[in-house]
Amino acid sequence: MNGRRAARTPALLLALLTAACTAQPVTGPDDGDAPDPRPSTGSSQPAEDLPHGITFRQSVRRLADGGPVRVSVLAVAPDAPADIRTGHGGTVARTDTVLDLARAADAIAAVNGTYFDSDSARYKGDPLGLYVSDGTLLSEATNGRTALILPGRGERPRITELRSATYVTSSDGARAVVDGTDRVPGRIVGCGGVGGDRRTDTGARTGDPLPGRVCFDPDELVDFPDQWGAPTPGADRHSVEAVLDAHGTVTAVRTPAGGPVPAGGRTLVGIGTAAGWLRAHATPGRTLTVESHVTDPDGSAVDTEGASIVGAGPALVRHGRAWINAAANGVSQAAVSSRSPRTVAGIRPDGTLLLVVFDGRRPGVSEGVSLTEAAGVLVSLGAEDAINLDGGGSSTMVVRDKVRNSPSDPGDTDEERQRKVSNALLVVPRRLAP
Repeated sequence: MNGRRAARTPALLLALLTAACTAQPVTGPDDGDAPDPRPSTGSSQPAEDLPHGITFRQSVRRLADGGPVRVSVLAVAPDAPADIRTGHGGTVARTDTVLDLARAADAIAAVNGTYFDSDSARYKGDPLGLYVSDGTLLSEATNGRTALILPGRGERPRITELRSATYVTSSDGARAVVDGTDRVPGRIVGCGGVGGDRRTDTGARTGDPLPGRVCFDPDELVDFPDQWGAPTPGADRHSVEAVLDAHGTVTAVRTPAGGPVPAGGRTLVGIGTAAGWLRAHATPGRTLTVESHVTDPDGSAVDTEGASIVGAGPALVRHGRAWINAAANGVSQAAVSSRSPRTVAGIRPDGTLLLVVFDGRRPGVSEGVSLTEAAGVLVSLGAEDAINLDGGGSSTMVVRDKVRNSPSDPGDTDEERQRKVSNALLVVPRRLAP
């Protein structure tokens, strides 16, 4: 369900001058690097309260039409004594607030991460698109969408377009494609699967990413590692589920599918022809080996050992210029130009990671930004590359155990206005090598 062809549509290349003019600072620098003579109405986290190499600043900027937007910027330098990784709480299937995720990890700071299946009745935490946590693939890529790679081990972050592929091999020698990871079999939110997917609205076959759309595939094999943390989705009476222990040995076969995932193990759920494959090759006592690979646009393997990866998109900045590859990410021009709360990640030439949140949906106070305007701000902050993450009511910035922006969902306080999300990008104290 996840190997769609790479989109070749030319990216939307925006002139740097135009992008830089779409957002102009009016209250002082966001990251403390360039002094501004004008008085600041924004607040900032005192530098002495954060480790060396980490800065947090807030400001209000005026957009080209005079509208205000409140911007929160966290900058993490390569020499900061911190690691940046993903976190999803106790399970992949459920949601948590960014503040709760930060507290669980004892994080210095955090922002929301990937898109997720908020319309799901039972599994709202299901990430939409590529999600890798501590080297383990927990959600397959939406073919060719832009992603943020956090290698860990103090290495430089990277933003590029990625694909993933997962296979299962039985001890009898049979091999099959795994369509998805940690999601309802047959239901592909955002489309862009590995083959056989059809749009639910038209029935047309598609391999392209279509944010906001749902595709279906009657013949799918879906992997559920134990990080899923919930009973697997039930399926039709002909579905099959192979239950594997920590060694990959099949200990049981369920028909129909639906049940707990064993600690340290996993299950594989098959529907349609994939159910037939499991019946033939996943009998109790056999061993199933599941392997996943992530590749970049050149087809080169991405080293996922210890890494965190969040797929989102579109890209906003490439090589220091505003560059929005909307078509390749299935994003409409209307979505590019409309204003909304946004969460964005950028990388400076020296490897500094920028985590930026734009507040929105507050007319006259903070009106949000379009993707074009967000790209302009990231260029002005010195980003060489940047990517759009989940936004809207999900956009949340936590620093030192406090929500620092104003999320747009209803509530009396910033903390109450947080939306529960699938996962977060966490800035945590660096772990000392044993």
